[in-house]
Amino acid sequence: MQIEFAPSLPDDARLVARIIDQGDDLASLEPMIAQGASVARFKGSAGQIFEVFADRKGHVVRVALAGAGKADDAERLANCEKAGAALAAKYLRSGAESIAIELTDLTAEEAASVLLGFRLRSWRYDIYRTKLKDDQKATLDSVVVVGVADGAKEAWEEAAAVAKGVELARELVTEPANILYPESYVARCTERFADTGAELIVLDEATMKNLGMGALLGVGQGSIRESRVLAIKWMGGNPDDAPIAFVGKGVTFDTGGISLKPGPGMEDMKWDMGGSAAVVGAMMTLVTRKAPVNVVGVIGLVENMPDGNAQRPGDVVTTMSGQTVEVLNTDAEGRLVLADALTWTQKQFKPAKIVDLATLTGAMMIALGTEHGGCFSNSDELADDLIGAGKATGDKLWRFPLAPAYDKLLDSPIADMKNIGPRFAGSITAAQFLQRYIENDTPWAHLDIAGMVWSEKPGHSWDKGATGFGVRLLDRFVKATAES
Repeated sequence: MQIEFAPSLPDDARLVARIIDQGDDLASLEPMIAQGASVARFKGSAGQIFEVFADRKGHVVRVALAGAGKADDAERLANCEKAGAALAAKYLRSGAESIAIELTDLTAEEAASVLLGFRLRSWRYDIYRTKLKDDQKATLDSVVVVGVADGAKEAWEEAAAVAKGVELARELVTEPANILYPESYVARCTERFADTGAELIVLDEATMKNLGMGALLGVGQGSIRESRVLAIKWMGGNPDDAPIAFVGKGVTFDTGGISLKPGPGMEDMKWDMGGSAAVVGAMMTLVTRKAPVNVVGVIGLVENMPDGNAQRPGDVVTTMSGQTVEVLNTDAEGRLVLADALTWTQKQFKPAKIVDLATLTGAMMIALGTEHGGCFSNSDELADDLIGAGKATGDKLWRFPLAPAYDKLLDSPIADMKNIGPRFAGSITAAQFLQRYIENDTPWAHLDIAGMVWSEKPGHSWDKGATGFGVRLLDRFVKATAES
């Protein structure tokens, strides 16, 4: 979506939108528009749209009013996003190729929020769809913005970097597993991060074997696709400062392995790499806006398949940390991938704090549905910072407990631990498993985002499908805690 700023409405504008606050006096509008809005009960509530056709210099012009809620609402920026997103949802396939949006009376940050909502809701991934009807195709490809406050262009540049990261995450989550697998995932990231200033480090299977990554390699040994670890390193801060580390689960397809998942719904497991996509998208945002911080994003990439070489239930693997794991269920594979990725991240980069993200457990979806991701942490400060960032961006989190009573449920009679606990508290025991790989009491948080990376219905800033959850959360977290 091309977005440009102009001093006034273009003479050839045939679709014009204006942002209206709830409670605004509609009398300032043209009488026909004001009267029509009143008859249609348009109040300016967040995301509400009113449309009318007007005569402008002999041309029929489509005029839209988009509600942004009350000007003093605590959710003001989110409501401005909803206004922009609602316009995109209504007009993306309308036949119009361009829309002019008047952002008079909005602050620079509010204007950027409108445009962010518009761009995010406009995102589609139609490259595999060859028989779309004309009315199914997106036609809108440009936005002309007028009436903006001072600083709006600069605010939009920063918001556009966020959009770029979210879009990349959505793209990765949307791709099918025959296209996106560990090696091709690395190749795509190599291409996208070329000339950005980020440094990419890739570990192949031989290197991982030498490092002792028996847990990660065990997950991928049933697939013809080789596993990989990818690190994206951005050193935008003081060279002497320890980096923040983001670690993502990248299971590009998860059959469950020998502990095979039921057939219905298994196609959804192409997005079992949603945690890695959030990390890659966040790194793209940080690199694009040249964030003045040191951050490293690490993703463990595997495909979990059942074949004659696949890991068996009951196998014991040795992790890079030296700890051993009795693998009771090969469908509890994400924690095995993260265990070695976390150990390598700590040894390689010595981070000041670690946040891992993973579509880790179905139990998290039972607990929270698709409204919140789960947050587990050994640090109250880190958990509070992440939850606060989630509230600010809409990537909401809810904290769950960690405790020795849960941890002991992972004890194995033949190894240091099992990879699953009993039936209950499955998300908590999964987090306890990961905590066993955190060294030296490094501040760490685990975000279980199983219900958040894919949506079966449209949201305020996404269509049905990939949401890009986690990108904005991590970017805001970095900005609030490391850039102030």
